[in-house]
Amino acid sequence: MIDGVLMTGFGGPTPGCCGRRAVCPKTAGCEAECFVAGILGDNPARVGRVAEVAQHYQEMGGYSPYNQLTGQQARALSAVLAHRGRPLPVVCGYRHWTPWAVDGLRALTAQGCRNLALLIMAPHQSTVSWDWYVKHAAEALETLEKSREIVPTISAVIAPWWNAHGYIDAIVAELRAVTLDWSAERLAAAALIFTAHAIPQPVEQTSPYRRQFAETAQLAAAAFGHPAHAIAFQSQPSDSRIPWSAPTISSAIRAAHAAGAKDVLLQAAGFLVDHTEVLFDLDHEAKDEAEQLGLIYTRARCVHSQPAFIELLAERVLAADHASA
Repeated sequence: MIDGVLMTGFGGPTPGCCGRRAVCPKTAGCEAECFVAGILGDNPARVGRVAEVAQHYQEMGGYSPYNQLTGQQARALSAVLAHRGRPLPVVCGYRHWTPWAVDGLRALTAQGCRNLALLIMAPHQSTVSWDWYVKHAAEALETLEKSREIVPTISAVIAPWWNAHGYIDAIVAELRAVTLDWSAERLAAAALIFTAHAIPQPVEQTSPYRRQFAETAQLAAAAFGHPAHAIAFQSQPSDSRIPWSAPTISSAIRAAHAAGAKDVLLQAAGFLVDHTEVLFDLDHEAKDEAEQLGLIYTRARCVHSQPAFIELLAERVLAADHASA
């Protein structure tokens, strides 16, 4: 039986040294630069792109709310599991910032956990998202083994939920929350756009990522009562020599304007919390572009700790627990 849950995700910079570099620069804003360099690599050829993305974080305060918001999801999940009579510790361990996945494993083993479920906080699958998290967790286990620490077993990887009712219901709840005072006519005329993180097109062509995201958007739009919608992608690098997912959020907004829309309603269905990429790409750049075109811009939150979503995660954990018994 499962006795603990490692919740893993991207991570985001928080105040303090992450320990990634042998010598911490300890300069103002170094967390954002170190975080982005850890993602893109310390290759001198990427210095410009690292500085560009790090500046996005600086404009948003230098840090990210990702860890705090994901931690809230972990606590909410733990509470639901306890309410259902199966109390299990749920501990976060991230890929690109502290606490690292290995830190999460150590925290779980310190609580006596030996048979774990891996819960990947990414709704859609590709080699650069879902598969990478599985690999990162395996590498964290190897780190423990090499240092002769207690090495737990990951007995189950929680099944993805891109088309599950709980996730779709949570998206719809957020869309309804920001359109409560809209007339039926206004809502019907609005351009509804769902966004996800762009990935390299060669990766996209060999994974279910785009198909799963498109299905999420279709199901959410239908459940919301607004089946007409568009999908778009954000956070494409500006210096890549290979094409990334398209259309961009910018082109989707311009298409909505060209089609005569007055309102543009966005929801970042490819993300689970409103972290810095969502806030910068959508509430800053996309919002500015929409308003410059004369559009009324409205964004629904990511699902965060919506009860329907947390209940879904609990159901998946309990199903994995049952299967491993």
